[in-house]
Amino acid sequence: MAINRFVDRKAVSAAEAQLARVGGEGCARHPHLSALVEGSGQHSARDVADAIHLLCSVHGHHPGLIELALDLCTDGPGRQWLGRAADGFERERLYLLRLTAAVGPIPSTPGAAETEATLLAQRHALEILAKSERRGCALGAATALVSDWWPIRRLLDCAASRAGIESPSPSLPDEASVLAVIDAECDSPAKERALGFGGEQMLLQNRGLFDLLEARSVARGDF
Repeated sequence: MAINRFVDRKAVSAAEAQLARVGGEGCARHPHLSALVEGSGQHSARDVADAIHLLCSVHGHHPGLIELALDLCTDGPGRQWLGRAADGFERERLYLLRLTAAVGPIPSTPGAAETEATLLAQRHALEILAKSERRGCALGAATALVSDWWPIRRLLDCAASRAGIESPSPSLPDEASVLAVIDAECDSPAKERALGFGGEQMLLQNRGLFDLLEARSVARGDF
């Protein structure tokens, strides 16, 4: 008689899968982000300034992904969580805007037109995710952004330290709240798939941004 080796294997919830997705596909694993945080390169100050300006171009606009998702969300745990996330991300956005002034002008880099086109495409992609009619997609994108922001926040704090300004306390919802809202909202396989898709696409945009930053650093001859 055949034995199913996976009978005792614990099923992974949608929330656990989302956090695993962020851990495996998020920007924390990107080598350029690690290099920026370590700040060991000869031109690290210029690279950090470039990162702050491009992060602001993608995530510094209001309304952003979370606010757009909140506007279209129906009442329930998801809307309550998005409201908290929107408030928290607005404070992160203000911090990012302060940093763009503190780090100085964006470094002159070849391919400025191509960079602007890429940033415009990323902002458009985030808007599409936030306004998706697939129930769960916008929440997947928003929870991925909040979860993936923590390694980015390390970079912001490094930039603040370099510029001599104070870092505000983190204000985004914590991991426990991300798990709770996904568990509360994902009540069907269709929603789980939509949430996973939204999360994957959000993480893809963040990784793409750091790919762009790395390419711009190379184009300036910083490495």
